[in-house]
Amino acid sequence: MSSVISLIGSILYLLLLLYFFVMWGRFILDLMRTFNRAWRPRGAGLVAAEVVYSVTDPPVNFFRRILPPVRLGAVALDLGWSLTMLCVIVAMFLVGFL
Repeated sequence: MSSVISLIGSILYLLLLLYFFVMWGRFILDLMRTFNRAWRPRGAGLVAAEVVYSVTDPPVNFFRRILPPVRLGAVALDLGWSLTMLCVIVAMFLVGFL
């Protein structure tokens, strides 16, 4: 029984680790859009960007609804990505104990 739980924990941890890297991919894509508004991915990059945004949009938008972007003058601080990453890291930490 213990080995089954350990196997499930390992698989869950690997899935969370993969999601962690996908979240960093979203961060890089958002950063590229911030610095160059005219940039649009093409070809395989477009497919990869679509997968990244499709997988990461639901939790990020969920946290944006709970805690809308904080206005700091002319700038808005969006905490959706940060809260999603925090939850993924905490989940990885907890699953690591299985």
